[in-house]
Amino acid sequence: MRCFKLLGERVNARIFNSQVAGLQIRAALLNRFTQLGARVTVAIP
Repeated sequence: MRCFKLLGERVNARIFNSQVAGLQIRAALLNRFTQLGARVTVAIP
């Protein structure tokens, strides 16, 4: 939740559907950042 708030604490849109879309974009960004920072482990035979 802390990282989510770092992207912006306010919801700027007034229309509910726009608010949902904005929050989904923030969640997608966080997931992408997490994916980029994850280590890839490869087993060596």
